[in-house]
Amino acid sequence: MVDEPRPSPRQEKPFALRAVVYTVGFLFVVLGIIPSLFYIAGERLVPPMNWPDDWPIEIQSFWLNFRSLVGMAVFSAGLAAYLFCSAWLVFLSKAPHVQFHDPQVFVATGPYRWVRNPVVLTLLVTAGGQALYFASWGIALYVLLGVGFAQWQVTRLEEPNLRRLFGDSYDAYCRRVNRWLPKLPSPESNE
Repeated sequence: MVDEPRPSPRQEKPFALRAVVYTVGFLFVVLGIIPSLFYIAGERLVPPMNWPDDWPIEIQSFWLNFRSLVGMAVFSAGLAAYLFCSAWLVFLSKAPHVQFHDPQVFVATGPYRWVRNPVVLTLLVTAGGQALYFASWGIALYVLLGVGFAQWQVTRLEEPNLRRLFGDSYDAYCRRVNRWLPKLPSPESNE
């Protein structure tokens, strides 16, 4: 066993600060600014859904409340899962984000045993909750475009970089764990 010198707290602060600033800034843009723009565009381009005049107000009210509750629940669960998965990755891989800083450690534990991209997946679920809550076709379009962008980003940038950094262990991980659809980890994989 090789003992590495423990970094002083002063050396750890920049990493923690970078991780927090990146996460807050990223969420502000991806779950705040961009969905707002898509919401506004959707409201201008797609006429709002008008209820038939003969529907009782109780049904309209129930649907509005139910949709809002489901949207808020999906958004909240997605955001909590996003924060958990991001924290898991950041603190184990010692890098705030794969594209900006190469991870120092390959992470295949916790939520990464179930799906290879839980951060992206939970972010899409969170944005889907926004689309439900606001009943916004614009934000729904944003989610669909996000799926396409995520597929491109992961397959063209992230996976080749991780394959370069971690080689055969990453290839074995890719064979064992799905990219987008979570599945129960096999009992023999105790990574």
